[in-house]
Amino acid sequence: MLSSLSSQIINVVEKASIACYDWIGKGDNKSADNEAVVSMRHNLNKMDISGTVVIGEGERDEAPMLYIGEKVGKGGVEVDIALDPLEGTTICANAGESSLAVIAFANKGGFLHAPDVYMEKIAVGAGLPKNIIDLDNSPKKNLQNLAKAKKVSLDELTIMILDRPRHAELIAKVREAGSRVRLIGDGDVAGVIACTSGHTKIDAYMGTGGAPEGVLAAAALRVIGGQMMGRLVFHNNTKQIERAKKMGIKDLSKKYTAKDMAKGDVIFACAGVTDGYMLKGVRKCKDSNRVFVNSLLLDSSAKKVTQTTSEIYL
Repeated sequence: MLSSLSSQIINVVEKASIACYDWIGKGDNKSADNEAVVSMRHNLNKMDISGTVVIGEGERDEAPMLYIGEKVGKGGVEVDIALDPLEGTTICANAGESSLAVIAFANKGGFLHAPDVYMEKIAVGAGLPKNIIDLDNSPKKNLQNLAKAKKVSLDELTIMILDRPRHAELIAKVREAGSRVRLIGDGDVAGVIACTSGHTKIDAYMGTGGAPEGVLAAAALRVIGGQMMGRLVFHNNTKQIERAKKMGIKDLSKKYTAKDMAKGDVIFACAGVTDGYMLKGVRKCKDSNRVFVNSLLLDSSAKKVTQTTSEIYL
């Protein structure tokens, strides 16, 4: 059933990425994000769905549009939606690498209702032994397991990590183990997906990022394979813990797999805003109203990955 929505879903992310174009490199991440949100909401409401946003722009009192619980669509099949209209707002504002418009669809109840807190994450690509990674392992142990499975030395592994002060110890431990670190400034959905693609030369993703982004990344991994583990991080914040409990989180220290976070049939789609290691960014022809958008659609039920470049007339 979800597969029948593929063309409409691609349209949503393509239009959101185009909406960001005029703000690339302008240093205004809020305006870029707002344009993406407005576009994505507008096009979701044109779809033949009865959709509920379960991973969105925040709580209802914090976000005017695409908030958690918002209903979208003209009516039709019931779906849950996880979205990030502009992943990497700062990347877009600075014309950096790999900002994306991202969305995922699942049947009702398919997505983990993750609160807007941090999530500790580790992910690797497909074709590896089960349970090769674990958040309770030391970074060195995970790297040793990975190197053994890939039949390479530790110094041949490259690990992608968000460039944040909180990751200083993790970065040091990865380097102490002998492996390489590739730092990214933003965009951990793209970071997780990067470790599943051979041409990126990324062997694993490690670190702490947003829980909503963790769910989106899990949806992608459900299709393209790979392993992921995530665990919510609360830092003894009472308000965050209470919010999580209200959203149905019972075990605060649970380790979630990709299947725990995105169950059943899922569709994941993203479109490039700026050039990156997965997709090219939006390209607008100066002498016409033509725009070229590079997008990716991952469909679990069809077991299909489709990468396209659309020529769109504005």
